[in-house]
Amino acid sequence: MKKIKVLLAAAFSVFAMAAFAQSKTETFKVYGNCEMCKKRIDKAAAVDGVSKASWNKDTKIMSVTYDASKVSMDAIQKKIADVGYDTEKFTADDKSYNQLPDCCQYDRKKTSKKSK
Repeated sequence: MKKIKVLLAAAFSVFAMAAFAQSKTETFKVYGNCEMCKKRIDKAAAVDGVSKASWNKDTKIMSVTYDASKVSMDAIQKKIADVGYDTEKFTADDKSYNQLPDCCQYDRKKTSKKSK
């Protein structure tokens, strides 16, 4: 019986480590201006597989902790671009950007890919 408990504990430890091994934390730039931007950006990043997302309006840096087996960094950045905010990899389309409140319309920079 003692051997079974030890084996079960070892198996649980292996599965727990495998689950945590998929968790990544990455940062990237997201353009925006204010607290309203922060709410929209954080909400857009909160997709399935993301356990923590926080954008800093002063540094323009987004920090995301996510499960790489469930969602990719590109998918997260695309979701943010879909609501009107340019990221390092994706540019929001003009329609989404123009729907932002005036205070949220930041000076746009050129980025590498259009969000589609």
